[in-house]
Amino acid sequence: MPIKIDKSLPAVEILRTENIFVMDDNRAQHQDIRPLNILILNLMPQKIVTETQLLRLLANTPLQLEIEFLHMASHRSKTTNASHMEEFYKTFEQVKHRFFDGLIVTGAPVENLPFEEVDYWQELEEVFEWSNSHVYSTLHICWGAQAGLYARHGIGKYSKERKLSGVYHQEVIKVDSPLMRGFDDVFSAPHSRYTEVREEDIAPFANLEILSSGEDVGLSIIASKDLREVYSFGHLEYDRDTLSKEYQRDVLAGKNPHVPENYFKKDDPTTRPALTWNLPAAQFFNNWINYAVYQETPYDWNMVELSSQSASL
Repeated sequence: MPIKIDKSLPAVEILRTENIFVMDDNRAQHQDIRPLNILILNLMPQKIVTETQLLRLLANTPLQLEIEFLHMASHRSKTTNASHMEEFYKTFEQVKHRFFDGLIVTGAPVENLPFEEVDYWQELEEVFEWSNSHVYSTLHICWGAQAGLYARHGIGKYSKERKLSGVYHQEVIKVDSPLMRGFDDVFSAPHSRYTEVREEDIAPFANLEILSSGEDVGLSIIASKDLREVYSFGHLEYDRDTLSKEYQRDVLAGKNPHVPENYFKKDDPTTRPALTWNLPAAQFFNNWINYAVYQETPYDWNMVELSSQSASL
């Protein structure tokens, strides 16, 4: 798949070793098609890890994608080298005059804070508001999904008794949704969060549909009927060992975490975890690109003006 990114991005060499086609600027310019412009607002602390995870999944489509990364100017990353941020990331001020076919808002390790206490909350609200008229479809992930629902619809989050950590079964509810095409009735996905959004708070919003849910995880994926808003509360983008690394990090921090559920063989954290969500992850991201973005986004952004009706319903 032709994914166009800066050839010096660290993820490039990793993806090439996995036989994922990465296109440089020169080759992209000779293809007589309009690429889909995808903006990734990366709020995760390990920027390079998240970049690679998302690019790997976006690489499943035969469409040409031009990827750019966004960070919040009101927050300084403590875990990613400043030179990396300066070279590969833009600020909202630099992109707000432009239009994008798709936007991905990642999770963030701030879910135990009230939204308004997150240091970049005001800037993030501006991004959500801007996306109503400058982005065709936005995919919100984990805390990004909770933040999007709160900013757009006033839907709050609730603390769980203990962290939800593990790989869980989810059932497809809206079987005729384009985002669920190719899914089995039940699929697995990693979750890693301390908070949740509840179904009863979604019910009053006629434009929001529950696409999948699970006994352990509750809401799994929801979306607006026009697919301009997509909310995934799990982490389909996670690598095989991401939950393991989070668990070991929390052990070293003295948090006494429980072993991620349904993940290690016999719940033994010294064993290699099984990768059981690779196919649904690939299918979900491919469906989002194809049905929510490619099939609907305008060819010429100068010819249209998106309304914010999705956010107002």
